[in-house]
Amino acid sequence: MTPIRLIAAAALVMTATACAAPPPPVQLGPDGRPLPQLYRIDPIERDRVQIRFLDGMNAIRQAAGAPPVALNSELTAAAATHSRDMSVQNRPWHFGSDGSSPVDRVRRVGYTGRLLGENISETYETELETLAAWMETPETRDIVTDPRARDLGFDWYQEENGKIWWTMVTGTRDAAAIRTTEGVAVAPPAGR
Repeated sequence: MTPIRLIAAAALVMTATACAAPPPPVQLGPDGRPLPQLYRIDPIERDRVQIRFLDGMNAIRQAAGAPPVALNSELTAAAATHSRDMSVQNRPWHFGSDGSSPVDRVRRVGYTGRLLGENISETYETELETLAAWMETPETRDIVTDPRARDLGFDWYQEENGKIWWTMVTGTRDAAAIRTTEGVAVAPPAGR
C-alpha cells in the first residue's frame, strides 16, 4: 500500500470506530426531560452556524409564504455588537449599555435600509433550538416571518461558561417599506 492509501485506510478505520461507539446516555432532569448539553461554538464554525440559521429561517419563512432573507454584513455587525453588550450587562434586553436602541445600532454600522425587528436570547441552546424557541411566541415568530424582511443580521457572543447571547435583526431596503411610519418590532427575550 502506498503511504497515502495507508493513511486513508487508517483514517477510515478510526472514523468507523468512532461512529460505532454508542452515544453517551441522555441524562434526565427531575421533570423527566433531557438536561441541556453544553453547546460550544468553535470559531471555525462561524460560517456554518450562520448558514444553518439562515437555512432554517428561510425554510420557516417559505412555509409561512414569506420571501427568503439574505445575510447582511451590516446587520450582522449590529447583532454581534449587541450580543457582546448583553453579556457585559448580564441581561437580555433590547437596549445597549449606552442607551442605544436597535435602530441606533443599525444606523451606527451604516445600514441604509429600514430595521423591521430584533429577537434576542440568553441560552445554552443551539442556533436552531433558539430559532425554534422564537417560533413559540407570537411576538418573536412575527419577526422571523415578517414578509417585508429581505435582510438578516445574525450573530452571538459565547461566554467561557458556555452561555450564548443570540441576536437576530431583520430589515429591508424596499422603498415602500422604508417610507412607512410603523415602529420597529422587538420581542421579549427567548430563553429557557
